[in-house]
Amino acid sequence: MRRGELLGLRWSDLDLSGGTLAIRQTLQYVPGTGLVTTATKTPSSERRIALPRECITSLTCHRTQQDADRATAGPDWTDTGLVFTTKTGTPLQHSNVNRDFHKLLRGAGLRKIRFHALRHSCASLLLDQGVDPIVIKELLGHTHIAITADVYAHIRLRLQRDAIERMTGALCDQPDT
Repeated sequence: MRRGELLGLRWSDLDLSGGTLAIRQTLQYVPGTGLVTTATKTPSSERRIALPRECITSLTCHRTQQDADRATAGPDWTDTGLVFTTKTGTPLQHSNVNRDFHKLLRGAGLRKIRFHALRHSCASLLLDQGVDPIVIKELLGHTHIAITADVYAHIRLRLQRDAIERMTGALCDQPDT
């Protein structure tokens, strides 16, 4: 998901029992206005995606924590319906998400990257696992497969070697006629 899609995710967009989420909106910062909910980047960005079990478990725990935050905040709680909020229910600022993300990277001993680079990594890892580029395109919400292929799916040298070895095998292992 794009950062804005993640920050604009509402509990009503989740079906934890069915293991899916629907991306229907995005949260963006508009200078002079502040945080606003807007339509997704493109019509194809509006999509439904399957959730792995680990995400369902994490989101279930997160909901429990958010319910505790709501109880602690009492009348100071702002009910936005958003999945990811501050301790008082207000939307998260993009800059705070970036700061916390970089802090997590440092704590894990990893180099600093942009939050958006997670989408690049996701596409590359899926491709590395043999996932069809059309499926990757749909998961990322791209309008055209060219965007997925050209921008996100960085073909690794190993994948190129695997492809060449398969071709060599197909050409060299032909029975004599």
